[in-house]
Amino acid sequence: MPDDPVKSTWPVLEPSERIAETLFGLIMFLGITGSLRAATAGTEDVHTMLVSALGCNLAWGVIDAVLYCMGRGAEVGRGLIVYHAVRKATDPQRAHRLIADALPSVVASVLQPGELESIHQRLKQLPEPPKHVRLGKDDWLRGLGVFLWVVLSMFPLAIPFIFMHNAAAALHVSNAIAIVMLFGMGYAYGRLTLRNPWSRAIAMVIVGLALVALTKAFGG
Repeated sequence: MPDDPVKSTWPVLEPSERIAETLFGLIMFLGITGSLRAATAGTEDVHTMLVSALGCNLAWGVIDAVLYCMGRGAEVGRGLIVYHAVRKATDPQRAHRLIADALPSVVASVLQPGELESIHQRLKQLPEPPKHVRLGKDDWLRGLGVFLWVVLSMFPLAIPFIFMHNAAAALHVSNAIAIVMLFGMGYAYGRLTLRNPWSRAIAMVIVGLALVALTKAFGG
């Protein structure tokens, strides 16, 4: 018998969310590095740019972690509302509707009334659920995981600026790494959506570079 009937099975980030977060970070980083005049930049300019890019990345990591925990709290809250309503329901049909609405539509469509009633009775036999939302240790660890994912996913772009003294060469290497990452994300997205991964990889590179150009055009 589970101790927490609304325990999360969420991963740190869904594959599509990891792609989106990495894409946002790439655009932000490239938008900042793109403002660097590599031909005339000195060590101080590169250092300032690197600090700005990493600072923005850290800030976004914190924001994303907070938003994740808020979303998790809302998810637990919705689960508790449904769970309390099902346990208190005296009309079996209402309880069945509540259970069906909480399930994926494909799963709910194949369940018979007897199966829904069986779930209803088994839920009523579980321990009394908590009355208020409480995030557990795993939720906070997942929030930390979100922060680390957002921050660490951008470090490959910063490595050339850390170890290369030539600003122009470092910028070119960083941009090349970004293109490779965009290509990889597009390929992964293609497989995730059951589309041609190679065409999606090329499209992701084009879209990513276009978004960077748009960001710079609007002063980003």
